Amino acid sequence: MKSAYELAMERLAKSDPSAGAPLSAEKKARLAEIDTVYKGRIAEREIFLKQQLETALTEGKPDDVEKIRAQIVAERARLEEEREDEKERVRRASR
Repeated sequence: MKSAYELAMERLAKSDPSAGAPLSAEKKARLAEIDTVYKGRIAEREIFLKQQLETALTEGKPDDVEKIRAQIVAERARLEEEREDEKERVRRASR
C-alpha cells in the first residue's frame, strides 16, 4: 500500500514530467557555483552586521541591538531566497 506522500509525488510527476529530469553536469556545476557565491554573500553580510551588533552591545544600545539582530535574520532570508530563485532559473533553463 502506498502512503499519501507517495501518491502525491506520483500525481506531481504526472502533472510536470520534466520536473524530475536529471540535471546535466553543466547545470550541476552552475548550481554549486551559485551556492558558493551566496554562501560568501551571506557570510559577508553577517560579518558586517555582527560587527555592528558588537558595537551596539559595547555602547549599551539595546534598541539598536534588536534592530541589528532582526536585520541579520532578514538579510539571511533575503539572500537565501535570491539564491533559490537563481537556482530555480538554472533548473528550468532550456528543458
